Amino acid sequence: MTDASTTVPTAPGAGPEYAIRVDGLGVRFRRNRRGRRSFKDLLSGKRRRTRPGEFWALRGVTFDVRPGEAIGVVGRNGQGKSTLLKLVAGVMLPDEGSVLVEDGVAPLIEITGGFVDDLTVRDNVYLTAGLHGMTRAQVDAKFDEILDFAGIGDFVDTPYKHLSSGMKVRIAFAVISQLEEPILLVDEVLAVGDKAFREKCYARIEELLAGGRTLFFVSHNERDLRRFCTRGLYLDGGALVLDGPLDDVLERYNADHNS
Repeated sequence: MTDASTTVPTAPGAGPEYAIRVDGLGVRFRRNRRGRRSFKDLLSGKRRRTRPGEFWALRGVTFDVRPGEAIGVVGRNGQGKSTLLKLVAGVMLPDEGSVLVEDGVAPLIEITGGFVDDLTVRDNVYLTAGLHGMTRAQVDAKFDEILDFAGIGDFVDTPYKHLSSGMKVRIAFAVISQLEEPILLVDEVLAVGDKAFREKCYARIEELLAGGRTLFFVSHNERDLRRFCTRGLYLDGGALVLDGPLDDVLERYNADHNS
């Protein structure tokens, strides 16, 4: 294992050259429990050749993202898109290469994962926002806005486990979208929500982009990709097939899989 996801310092008074820099990125998974690396290997960073039952979810992936860019990531299911976002978010470590992140990220990926079933909606808002770096005073100031955006104020003191899947996505998006991190990671988390709420969320994403945020957006919906993104990354078999203008990337992707 080489360099992990790292925050890169910027010289005082200088704008960052890039928001994300990915170099030779690779991550390996196992189809079964055989051939697992030992804890000693993990600590030492020792590499092994790929063993039977292992495969590379990503390998040799290199690209830069400049501040304020909106990147759409495309590819069939199982080609490494969500894995890439998790690596950028810092919740997963690479086996090869590096992910350098200039500043913090607001991860709209598996956004309901950190919520606690037995706590109320109110308690979960404070807990989740706090885990992402917001102070209690900041949450106090934005609490009503969060509930208003989610549209579930009547359930504020209801245990989270009693919410529907759509309501869970509503409150999770409402919290995460309030984070002031400069990089927004979105992984089709809104598929559960109803059409009206999806449009509300997309309007919020457009508002964040207008404010200079950087967007990394995974979607199978070309209309959504074209709405937000000007540049695309096409992943196939864990490799970066094409990095370029979104129209060119979508054309290549469709030619490969719709012929």
